[in-house]
Amino acid sequence: MKNDVNGFDLQGYLSDGIERVVKEALRATLKDPKESAFMLRFAAATRAASKKRKKLEEAGEHIPSFLIASITSECNLHCAGCYSRCNHATVDAVPVCQLTGEEWQRLFTEADELGVSFILLAGGEPMLRRDVIEAAAKTPDILFPIFTNGTYMDEQYFELFDKKRNLLPVMSIEGEKEITDKRRGEGIYDKLIANMDELKRRGLIFGASVTVTKENIREVSSDSFLQKLADRGCKAVIFVEYVPVTQESKELAPGDEERDYLTGEITRLREERPEMVYISFPGDEKSSGGCVAAGRGFFHINSHGGAEPCPFSPYSDVNVRSTSLREAMRSPLFTALRDGGILTDDHEGGCVLYEKRELVEALLAKSHQ
Repeated sequence: MKNDVNGFDLQGYLSDGIERVVKEALRATLKDPKESAFMLRFAAATRAASKKRKKLEEAGEHIPSFLIASITSECNLHCAGCYSRCNHATVDAVPVCQLTGEEWQRLFTEADELGVSFILLAGGEPMLRRDVIEAAAKTPDILFPIFTNGTYMDEQYFELFDKKRNLLPVMSIEGEKEITDKRRGEGIYDKLIANMDELKRRGLIFGASVTVTKENIREVSSDSFLQKLADRGCKAVIFVEYVPVTQESKELAPGDEERDYLTGEITRLREERPEMVYISFPGDEKSSGGCVAAGRGFFHINSHGGAEPCPFSPYSDVNVRSTSLREAMRSPLFTALRDGGILTDDHEGGCVLYEKRELVEALLAKSHQ
């Protein structure tokens, strides 16, 4: 599928990227026979999923290789600068009208049939929805990274992760103890380290998610910090660029200089420290032909079933409760964003949809007319 005027093959880029990640993960788990057996099976599953997507692509239907699912709006922490709370997508109390575990199971099954390889489970705090995580476990050909603050990790979850290796806990950490506790709350760093030590003791694979800002970019990409993660058994580090949701927090967002630095560091780390997998989100948009939200490479499903371009762009004109994933991808809003050139527009850095949110809002209003 040629998506851009210069002939960039987005589908091929994303498929190759997934296969590279799986190969790197397999290499990173060679010392663990049980985990290696799972990764070998999953590698075969990703190839089969890629063939499904390619077949649909040839028929004129583009299916993204991964989804982001915020399975709850509830969270127990108040992390500084949290985009989800600023957007009122995360709350303290149990929200009403969230998708049920059965509804999420239907969506996971449909995603599997379409050839989706990864579904990132987010929140709020996703581990508050044990029923949904148990539903995800029943779809073994999809890998479910669970982006968690780590505070609800318990014996029952440890046992589930051992039995169902397609569930991959990814714990949010901001760097060393001082900066992590400053953003997430006192004692959080020690809880994360205790979780990592227990996961390692049990021989379970896990990852770390790092929100990258101008303040911590050097620390979280340093060999000393990453070595500590590797020593505790971490197999994947996901660098998530901080996206500002207020004018006051805009100065924290990485600019072109920081993004270029991070890209260079990730290239170096992949060559010099192959014991872990390194992923950057949204990563180098130039190499992917622009932002990959709104179904180009992924889209977001919120806890109430609204299909949104991205967690950082919480606008929806369709709900998967009343339609299929396939239909959601063809929503007027998604179609306008993909066809209107907004996703490939130049922007200052960070998130193009956040910077152009007034235009997105105008498209949303038009889709409801």
